[in-house]
Amino acid sequence: MINRQTSAENFLPAHLTLDKLRKAARSCQGCDLYKHATQTVFDEGPKQARLVFVGEQPGDMEDRQGRPFVGPAGRILDRALEEADIAREEVYVTNAVKHFKWIRRGKRRMHQKPLIRQVISCRPWLEAEIKIVSPKVVVCLGVTAAQSMLGRVVRIAKERGKRLDSEFGRTIFVTTHPSAIVRQHQKAEREKEYLFG
Repeated sequence: MINRQTSAENFLPAHLTLDKLRKAARSCQGCDLYKHATQTVFDEGPKQARLVFVGEQPGDMEDRQGRPFVGPAGRILDRALEEADIAREEVYVTNAVKHFKWIRRGKRRMHQKPLIRQVISCRPWLEAEIKIVSPKVVVCLGVTAAQSMLGRVVRIAKERGKRLDSEFGRTIFVTTHPSAIVRQHQKAEREKEYLFG
């Protein structure tokens, strides 16, 4: 259940369009992540996309540039799309959480997994996006995206690649987040995760 006191729902525009959502999300304070993020990172892609990719949250480069999947994980997503002969311009990409959660380590801003309450607080944005775009298929990249879309605990190893149904009324597929591939230290492990992720 969404706590209306601490939810993005309080910031949704009355009339839902992607442009209005983007504008409204810039001032979202539905959870505390806005306090340390550079900006809201919302979406990218056409309104009529048949295929939507949902990630966890923006990373450091995404937070700085204001665009989803432009860092190392984005390069892996781009590679996968190219190999599948899918143009990135034809898919809609977004995240379950719209602000970058991080801690400082020296000069670097290191990714921190969002808390479930932060994911739940941000879910109204994702619900509105899916409603507007109305894709045929949603691909959840990683556990956080899958849990936001499915509203339950998800184990990637168990549900990866299976066709799943959701309350959104869309076909859902779950796979590894591209950042999990980036984190593999050995090239052979990265390739294995990429091929089977």
